[in-house]
Amino acid sequence: MGRKSSKLFVGMDVHKESIDIAVAEEGGEVRHHGRIGGDMNTLSRAVRKLESSGRELVFVYEVGPCGFVIYRGLKARGHACWVVAPSNTPRRVRDRIKTDRRDSLKLAGLARAGELTSIYVPDQLDEAMRDLVRTREDAVAMQRQARHRLAALLLRNDIRYVGKTAWTTAHQRWIARLTLSQPAQRIAFEEYVQTVSEATERVQRLTQSIEQELAAWRWRPVVSALQACRGIQLIHAVRIVAELGDLSRFAHPHNLHSAR
Repeated sequence: MGRKSSKLFVGMDVHKESIDIAVAEEGGEVRHHGRIGGDMNTLSRAVRKLESSGRELVFVYEVGPCGFVIYRGLKARGHACWVVAPSNTPRRVRDRIKTDRRDSLKLAGLARAGELTSIYVPDQLDEAMRDLVRTREDAVAMQRQARHRLAALLLRNDIRYVGKTAWTTAHQRWIARLTLSQPAQRIAFEEYVQTVSEATERVQRLTQSIEQELAAWRWRPVVSALQACRGIQLIHAVRIVAELGDLSRFAHPHNLHSAR
């Protein structure tokens, strides 16, 4: 028996623990199909049942903490899959009351109506580089917090650095020579200093890892080209490309402000 020509739009409200599935037939009703577990094995079984209908399947779900594993799994099975941004999903007054079931029904209906725009999905290597870049950003944030806490401890004890710039080599030598008067404060001071040192080493390790991964990354020429722009250094250029992906998808620089 040949495949039926009509499409079946499958809306999925995806969470770590569960996935609510709704289907919308062309010219038919939008109905809740069921709730399944959030793992890929359970989803694969549900997809096989939908495949048995013989219809062309179009899946859609909103991007979230579960990433793009579902997208890649469905594409590998030969199905269309749209990943949409929640901010770009049309909202109506009645949508203020959110449930998983209602969200899956809404996605299926909007997909059938052609009211959804899918986002750009990076390939696995690009996403891996993006994860590495974001890990370094988190490490920089933790380094900043550690430095702030150490500086706050010193300020509470009226210990002030008279140099022009903090966290230079000279500033670090000054910190190394400090001694607080109370034993309990010395313990706190030494712990903060150690935390700053560990955070700095983590940033350095991650920076080196990015440089090593860049050598074999397909976007290395683009990263090099961006560094020709004033004020854009290597890490900044890698971050831009890792977040935006294939820059050729933008017809005009003005399109960058709405990049997904």
